[in-house]
Amino acid sequence: MFWLSHHHPDEYNRTYVLGGLRVCARCLGTYPVLMATLVGLFIARAPLTWAWEVPAVLLLTLPALVDWAVGRFRPASGSNAVRTATGVLLGMALGRSLYVHVQRPLPGVLLAQAALVTAVALPVILATYRKPRPD
Repeated sequence: MFWLSHHHPDEYNRTYVLGGLRVCARCLGTYPVLMATLVGLFIARAPLTWAWEVPAVLLLTLPALVDWAVGRFRPASGSNAVRTATGVLLGMALGRSLYVHVQRPLPGVLLAQAALVTAVALPVILATYRKPRPD
């Protein structure tokens, strides 16, 4: 089912099979941790600004971006354990930026995170866009 894995058959090495369904390895780390982080921050009534939040969120986002970018250029590289681990870090980063965003729309931390993702993803997507998919 596509909603659990956004990968095509030639990318099934980037998924786990759970209960007969394919689940994206990185998403398996990202979404549960994102939700846990978000809930935890609301329960703790965490402050909306931390002096170190922008660098921390960017540093937590970067490993997933780098691993994703390397995977776009070298599809057979990497491991699901690394994808899941970088997903966990990404989930923490997204949880923090989303926590602030739902209370103060478009905070600096979210904009910085979006800028980093765009700066990495756009050139990688453009460089790999015309690559033909295996049959």
